[in-house]
Amino acid sequence: MPFLYLRDPLFLTVFCLYWINRFLIKNVSHPQFFDSYFNDLICIPFLVPILLFIARKLKVRRADSPPQLIEVIIPVVVWSILFEIVFPQHPVWSKWVTGDPVDIMFYTIGGCLALWFWEWWYSPQRTS
Repeated sequence: MPFLYLRDPLFLTVFCLYWINRFLIKNVSHPQFFDSYFNDLICIPFLVPILLFIARKLKVRRADSPPQLIEVIIPVVVWSILFEIVFPQHPVWSKWVTGDPVDIMFYTIGGCLALWFWEWWYSPQRTS
């Protein structure tokens, strides 16, 4: 089965979970995980399908296969460098961005879980 990009079930799930967290969970209670780390956990499963969709439309990505390891590692590394090192030190961005090494751990965990899901969801054994 070809990768579904913006119709991928994991992408749609984390999209919905983001809004549930934003308007329900954060407003009802304030557990630190949902306030500080939940968005970091779902960041890569949300970001990668968008990036791959753009790459496919620009004909940079030639196949509709599920995301590969390198296609997840690159966003994790770039996102970590930008949002945990560069932006917190920038005079304008530092007002909104705080560097936290734990965020990198959650980007990585989210990326690993997403890779596992995509390998399982799009596996030939499951789709046949």
